[in-house]
Amino acid sequence: MSTITQGGPSLPQERRVVTEIPGPRSRELLARKQAAVPPGIGTTLPVFVTHAGGGVVVDADGNSLIDFGSGIAVTSVGNANPRVAERVRKQVGDFTHTCFMVTPYESYVEVCEALNRITPGDHEKRTFLVNSGAEAVENAVKVARHATGRPAVVVFDHAYHGRTLLTMTLTAKNMPYKHRFGPFAPEVYRMPLAYPFRWPTGPDNCAAEAAAQAIDAINKQIGAENVAAVVIEPIAGEGGFIEPAPGFLPRLAEFCKANGIVFIADEVQTGFARTGDLFACEHEGIVPDIVTTAKGIAGGLPLAAVTGRAELMDQVHVGGLGGTYGGNPLACEAALGVLETIENDGLVERARRIGSIMLPRLRALADRHPVIGDVRGRGAMVAIELVEPGTKEPDAATTGEVLRRAQAEGLLTLTAGTYGNVLRFLPPLVIPDHLLDEGLGILEKVFGDL
Repeated sequence: MSTITQGGPSLPQERRVVTEIPGPRSRELLARKQAAVPPGIGTTLPVFVTHAGGGVVVDADGNSLIDFGSGIAVTSVGNANPRVAERVRKQVGDFTHTCFMVTPYESYVEVCEALNRITPGDHEKRTFLVNSGAEAVENAVKVARHATGRPAVVVFDHAYHGRTLLTMTLTAKNMPYKHRFGPFAPEVYRMPLAYPFRWPTGPDNCAAEAAAQAIDAINKQIGAENVAAVVIEPIAGEGGFIEPAPGFLPRLAEFCKANGIVFIADEVQTGFARTGDLFACEHEGIVPDIVTTAKGIAGGLPLAAVTGRAELMDQVHVGGLGGTYGGNPLACEAALGVLETIENDGLVERARRIGSIMLPRLRALADRHPVIGDVRGRGAMVAIELVEPGTKEPDAATTGEVLRRAQAEGLLTLTAGTYGNVLRFLPPLVIPDHLLDEGLGILEKVFGDL
């Protein structure tokens, strides 16, 4: 058993189940939550956390769970990462807020300089900071519309972009994200995604056919000259970790460039080393016009960013962008600690190592259990899709049962997918190998028991 120091006492890197999950103390807290918080704020696993770090989450009953969720890809560098914690600790003693639009501070500029340097492409860039991934995507669309003078925005099946009015409109999935929250924003058009596992004519034809269908629909139904932006996740996150068929994204990017359309890559979940590249676009050499980032950017503090070509970003009038809390100094210091950790600790390579461990084990599991229809992902962003054996009919019931049994064994993981039939795995990039191995062993046991 190893330990890891994450902003406090050494936290043993072990799975430890000492009560049923959730235990009595967590159930007490859950009752308080139900009395104080509306039920619309759901909970995947109602264990109340007291400590976390490395590859574990410790709850109020003393259970130590293996973390295959990272707070939905947020704590990639670990909870209370020492560099992050030390920077935040110092900053909170200096000042917590001035509003960058009133009296600026250096750390905001440092974060923007870093993102301008590390996001794909060597062109001149500008970055501004906001609070959340949804806010970043919404602002990226604002910039694209302002720069092009065009109204239309193109998105894709299985997309998830956020919960604001515009980003909820951009999102594909009705329940739970859109149901009874309309009417939605105008001038948003949805196109097919190159989803290899579910493409009607098979994965080999997927990229070319999906791109041709999307481009044909844009030209005929909207008119390319009316499209401000194409917004797409390089790997669809909430949609089920769908990696578009190779060639699909480059074809879209070429079409956008030829028609003056802003290509926006939503890297909110895929960014900051998660996929084994610093950004998922790099896998196929895509250079977006605008990149949106959040989640893994600041080790758990609320921060997001919009990074784009200078000629686009500079067109927005003074005062047209911003927000009271955007680029909070604590979050900026945290982000600088995250970026330093990714570089100094080799977390891009570590993500690849995690993928090289997980994917073969999951593929072998799929060979033994035909309920697993597909294994996919890159780096430390990996998923399995569950189906009725011998078909591609989604099996959400078994997915939920696997989730519950794994959690009862002390493995924290998440579901996803348009059909609710995908188990997604997002371990912290700092998880030790022995916990990765043990977590996969729990999955193997659960499937064996089923």
